[in-house]
Amino acid sequence: MLKLATLFGLIILTVPAFAQKVSPRTCRILFLEAPASAPQKLFLFDGVSSQEVDLPRMNFSQVYDIAAGNTRVLLLSAPVTKLEEIPAGAPEVTIPESIGDCYLIVSSNPANKIAPVSIQVVNASASQFKNGQMLWFNLTHNNIGGQIGSQALRLSPSSREIIDAPASTTTSYVAKIGYMISGETIVRPICETQWQHNQDSRMVVFVFNQNHNATPRVMGFSDFRIEDKK
Repeated sequence: MLKLATLFGLIILTVPAFAQKVSPRTCRILFLEAPASAPQKLFLFDGVSSQEVDLPRMNFSQVYDIAAGNTRVLLLSAPVTKLEEIPAGAPEVTIPESIGDCYLIVSSNPANKIAPVSIQVVNASASQFKNGQMLWFNLTHNNIGGQIGSQALRLSPSSREIIDAPASTTTSYVAKIGYMISGETIVRPICETQWQHNQDSRMVVFVFNQNHNATPRVMGFSDFRIEDKK
């Protein structure tokens, strides 16, 4: 079973998502390293209603509205309309009332017979994570560092950090990332490449290991929203 601190690795890639309209209380979903047998869709129940949701592997889902308050959300293989209909042991997570927007990070959990997944919530409220910024997750046991455009990157093992915009305008920039194995002083390269910055979007980036490879991999997901104009 994958945990947020031990998630998957793929190639170095920046993955765009379709623009989405902002709603008062929302979530977007991402299924990390989903096996071929994993479900493509499930039903999200927030205590008020069930809605069928996509579980995308290579980008964020569309924006889904969810109930306000201290909300318990569950992923189910079939819709329910009442709390008493929820099968025992269904994968769930609680979204605190203070979070107005979040990411639901789904990972494989074959041991769960109700729906073979686990869920973790990441706060994506605009007050905490602003347009132009990048939210980094270091899911390895290594120190990660480098230069991301105009910003220095320094991540301790199994940590997360928001860094400010790597450029002042929508443009390309150089991302140079390396890692240091615990107990060593040698900085080993991960990548040096050009990334695209959009000042009207947010970027979520995961640094991780895959299949026991020594060199970490990097994957970034763009989250662009169309603001309500009222």
